[in-house]
Amino acid sequence: MAPTANDAQADHRLCRVGSVSIGPGQPLAIIAGPCVLESREMGLAIGLAMRQCCRELGLSYVFKASFDKANRSSAHSPRGPGLEKGLAWLASIGKELGVPITTDVHTPEQCDLAAQAVDLLQIPAFLCRQSDLLEAAGNAAAKHSRGVNVKKGQFVSPREMVGPVRKLAEADCDNVLLTERGTFFGYHRLVNDFTGLGDLMELDCSTFTELGSPPVCFDVTHSTQLPGSGEQTGGRPDRAPLLARAATAAGVHALFIEAHPEPGKALSDGATQLPIEVAVDVIAQCARIREAMA
Repeated sequence: MAPTANDAQADHRLCRVGSVSIGPGQPLAIIAGPCVLESREMGLAIGLAMRQCCRELGLSYVFKASFDKANRSSAHSPRGPGLEKGLAWLASIGKELGVPITTDVHTPEQCDLAAQAVDLLQIPAFLCRQSDLLEAAGNAAAKHSRGVNVKKGQFVSPREMVGPVRKLAEADCDNVLLTERGTFFGYHRLVNDFTGLGDLMELDCSTFTELGSPPVCFDVTHSTQLPGSGEQTGGRPDRAPLLARAATAAGVHALFIEAHPEPGKALSDGATQLPIEVAVDVIAQCARIREAMA
């Protein structure tokens, strides 16, 4: 895939996630799966559908699911299978699908264990400035040859993401991906600033690491959240296709999409996850856009 204009303006490095390379000159990467692991069987079924879609379209695929949802609107919301069982399920799904795996970590103690089971450690947006977590994730990634995906906090500017990248570099980790997922704007929905997305793709980290400008992922489904909607966060999943198309046209290197067989029955993020058939259609639309840009 030919580099985009954004790629030509900065010195990028690839993020290597198992057998997948994310960045300029690489196929569009799709990071997709259920929000939280509800069962090994469901996770595998979703992963099979996403893998088949990406293979047919010539895209890279990374399976995503959480073993624990520590940041919930309500203390009574389901959180997932937990660390031990969840990591075992993830490792099993990755082996059966033959694809790289990613999951989020919330505490420094989880990082080394997670890095032994998955290929990419994800730092949640609300924790993107937590130094101890970033240091532990960076150390674990360097030790086990993994990558780290840092979601940009809803409360920080693109320029401020230099901080997390620097902290990871100081922990000997330069295998980094940055993810945009919308910004709080004071009226109970996330706003996607595409000027800021361009700034994030041109983020210059060359003064402290050879990383240059890290590759950038766009979180399609979390960007449709309606925070502050009550006991459960609301959403506008009908806008997901629009955002995915716009982000692809802007030149991002990866898309993050959560999918579920029946989103209305999902244990987490039911208001924003896409039905599998809709996710497949969105991915196909973005593949055509990416092909047209080549």
